[in-house]
Amino acid sequence: MKRAIFPGTFDPFTIGHQSLVDRALRLVDELVISVGVNRDKKSFFPLEKRLESIRRLYGRNPNVQVMAYDSPTVDFARNVNADFIVRGIRTVNDFEYEKNIADVNRKLTGIDTLVLFAEPECAFVSSSIVRELLSCGKDVSAFVPKEIQLYEHHED
Repeated sequence: MKRAIFPGTFDPFTIGHQSLVDRALRLVDELVISVGVNRDKKSFFPLEKRLESIRRLYGRNPNVQVMAYDSPTVDFARNVNADFIVRGIRTVNDFEYEKNIADVNRKLTGIDTLVLFAEPECAFVSSSIVRELLSCGKDVSAFVPKEIQLYEHHED
């Protein structure tokens, strides 16, 4: 059994993320969608709502788990016995950034990174763009899976 994690903040989970999960499931037996907690970064949507939305989307797939983590990603991968870390690449800048992290992770733990290039129709979609559109009151339904409910975001 090959197991991978797909880490991110998923704030919110987009059609780009969904595309990567669906494609990764053709390569591995089990995938843990790993929702990272970054205490230095203020999230738009509360962690529990992000977890709940992603679980609703993949709840019927026994090959997918959704878990939160607040440790270095490579440590989390090791803790859940992952063979791989799945990452998506949209741009050349993403590639440079992800390559360096993948090299360090492999050196530290031997865990390889599976890089999947974004499909052209999803390459421009990012959580930050969705958040910006939401903050302007725009309809973002074309950018998030229909099963993802965009709850009111958390305010201080």
